Amino acid sequence: MQWSSRQPFVPPSFVDRLDRIRLRRAAQAFAGHGWAVAPGAFLTGARFDCGRPGCPITGCHPAVDSLAEAATTDPARLAGWWRHRPHNVLLTTGDAFDVLEVPAVLGRPAADRDAGLAGPVAVTAAGRWMFLVRPGCPLRAELDLRMDVVRHAQGSWIPAPPSRMAEGPVRWVITPGQVDWTLPDPEKVQEVLARSASRAARTPAVPRQLSTLRRAA
Repeated sequence: MQWSSRQPFVPPSFVDRLDRIRLRRAAQAFAGHGWAVAPGAFLTGARFDCGRPGCPITGCHPAVDSLAEAATTDPARLAGWWRHRPHNVLLTTGDAFDVLEVPAVLGRPAADRDAGLAGPVAVTAAGRWMFLVRPGCPLRAELDLRMDVVRHAQGSWIPAPPSRMAEGPVRWVITPGQVDWTLPDPEKVQEVLARSASRAARTPAVPRQLSTLRRAA
């Protein structure tokens, strides 16, 4: 028998179906714990497709007209959204939790076990670390001064694992299940991030236009 190094052909429709199943199951898991979910545009080539004709947005964005009105925990609506398209999974912020989004230079040391933070942490392939915390706490002054630190609160959202960005998939560093779906004290998380910030260079990695205000638009 002659062996070949060629990879077996996998029909695109099969890959698409597997993606839809994984994304739908993730959305259902979040919703089952009371986290409101909405469908996001899915990656097609070099841009994101939300299904709305003529949409000029090329980056990750909601696939619904009103995120606040559409976000839900209803299983039937979730099943409908992921029945035909591999939508990214968007989690709305400001109600069940806020999210502190920081560069890797701050996020990696803060997520270390020795830092003592017990909460879900996700990271994008572009190196943005997202700490899910209890809602309602504004940024400390030293973090608010950094243009590469964003607090996602009311009216904003984040792409949740296993959503696909242009650089690669979003993944969990610490899954919600590892911490029994509990959220840490935001002041404690910010304190650890502030310590990292005091030791890090102040060169901004991401401009402020990726903040809550732009995502809520």
